[in-house]
Amino acid sequence: MEFRVSVIWSVVLVVSLFCPQIRGEASGSLTFVDSSSHQFLRARSSNDEQPSFLLRDVSALVSVLLGFAPPSTLSAASSSKLNKVLSPNPFKRPRAVFLLEVNGINGLGKIAQDSPMFSNSFWSINSDKVDIELPDESDVSVVSLDDQLELWTDKEIRDFSSLIDGSYVPDAFVPLNGVLSIPLANGASVNFRMSEKAERMFVFGLMSLMHDVKRAIQLHDDLSQTTKSPAELLMGCFNGIKVLQEQYETESIAEHGIEVLYATLSKIVSSLQEAYKGQIVGIIYCHVATTEELEKKFDVIFTPHHTARWLAETSALNATLPEVVLVRRTLAWVTGILLLVSTLMGICYLLNMPLTRDTLLYSNVKLD
Repeated sequence: MEFRVSVIWSVVLVVSLFCPQIRGEASGSLTFVDSSSHQFLRARSSNDEQPSFLLRDVSALVSVLLGFAPPSTLSAASSSKLNKVLSPNPFKRPRAVFLLEVNGINGLGKIAQDSPMFSNSFWSINSDKVDIELPDESDVSVVSLDDQLELWTDKEIRDFSSLIDGSYVPDAFVPLNGVLSIPLANGASVNFRMSEKAERMFVFGLMSLMHDVKRAIQLHDDLSQTTKSPAELLMGCFNGIKVLQEQYETESIAEHGIEVLYATLSKIVSSLQEAYKGQIVGIIYCHVATTEELEKKFDVIFTPHHTARWLAETSALNATLPEVVLVRRTLAWVTGILLLVSTLMGICYLLNMPLTRDTLLYSNVKLD
């Protein structure tokens, strides 16, 4: 009987460990990219406990990093999670956040964990779409990174390949039909054939993301010249990995796509750090969603400021009424008499003071 009970408990333990849906475990991951010259996030060691984040916790975290107060509905448990991630100095916030969703994977893999730039990772429990509550639009600039461009040239593809240390061989007869070769970490290389629709969409998605980031950097330069520069939120969603997974049954091409995505993100983060002078934090949210769930998990809503209301008299008071004059004269005489009596009493006490040094009056005087 005891053996049967132990077997049942063993089965329950194994199921709880390997079934994320049963134990409410994470179905995605969060990667925080801190500043290269400033420390806006707490330093973590490998022995530290990794708290699981809900998307509403990430929403509150974005608001705080932008320099705003978190939502009033934030729970005590969520506040504790934020304290484990954020720097304890409330006056040290970047006021700029790069928020990117990557659909199709649960994380950037071991290649990102070995990198000091992307090593600050947490588990995240996938949940429904959430809103990032921000104040008025004049206080924050929201830049979308979801403009998918398709009118590229072979020269632009070659320029993109050189940025990530790759090469591009165009087709001599058909434009946008060449082969893009990108080296991998193990010394091999992966080839993306632009003639294949899925591979072309993946490459164009990366190029569009880099183009949108350059546009955001240019907007940042313009905003920095203004008198009151607003906070900046750069947010987008990348579905290129999901496109490769749906097209090819083997996962090798998708795994190679993750390495190419990592190389592209490394260039993007480096350019953002340089343009913002280190005053920016990156948040990369990787998750797996079905084709019907490809809409963005994060949305922005603005809460306008409440205008102040001043108290005002509904009707002007007639100061010439006999009752009003009597009340005002009575208050003036009573106040004058009280001041006169208190003045006379003070003079009387001063004249009759003993000729000794008062302890409180001379407490700071050193007597020899």
